[in-house]
Amino acid sequence: MRTAYKENLEAFAHDLVIMCDTVTAIMKKASVGLAERNLQAAEEALSLTDELDEIRTRSNARAVELLALEGPVARDLRQVVSSIYVVEDFDRMGVLAKHVAKTARRRHPDLAVPQEYLGFFTEMARLCIEMIGKVREILLQPDADVAMILEQDDDAMDDLHSHLMAVLTSKDWRYSTREAVDMALMARFYERFADHCVNVSAQIVFLITGLNPDAYLAKRRKDEEDEEFNRRFDEFERQFKND
Repeated sequence: MRTAYKENLEAFAHDLVIMCDTVTAIMKKASVGLAERNLQAAEEALSLTDELDEIRTRSNARAVELLALEGPVARDLRQVVSSIYVVEDFDRMGVLAKHVAKTARRRHPDLAVPQEYLGFFTEMARLCIEMIGKVREILLQPDADVAMILEQDDDAMDDLHSHLMAVLTSKDWRYSTREAVDMALMARFYERFADHCVNVSAQIVFLITGLNPDAYLAKRRKDEEDEEFNRRFDEFERQFKND
């Protein structure tokens, strides 16, 4: 029975990686559709969302089975519960990338955002792809310290989002209301995508340590302080013995 349970748990974990890869593909194609006014890329992004829905449905069913029938022990229970949240985050990320693709398709053959601000969205897309790449790495090789790095990447995304919001609310805005709305929504889609990457990383931290990110950081600082104290005490003790 436990062998079958472990196999189901591993299959669940494998589906998370597949979801991550699918979300990555959707975001990449959606961003190409936006930046290059590429209608085919936008359509391909939208077609991938059906595959994402199938994986989400399968993962949710498997999670219910693991919780209801198997009675997982502590760490396995954390894995299942964390994975349920990760599935929902990936689902939301897929929806956000889908919105980018839909906007690119709706405005084709025109750009969905003014040309002079396209570079900001190209950078936002790059950050999103980089962040979800790190998410994939920690799904395959869970590491709490690596997971915490995503917070720094999200700070860069927040800075870009804040700048674009400042541009949109400036009295110097010279484009149409429609373009302002599109740009605000697109900036929000990318910013929220990055937030969900951070959410996934937080679940990985919880899975490994049983702590939320803030508690883990506090524990890590305390451990570093204790290590430094012990190092200095050992050094003082050696000096005392030499004297």
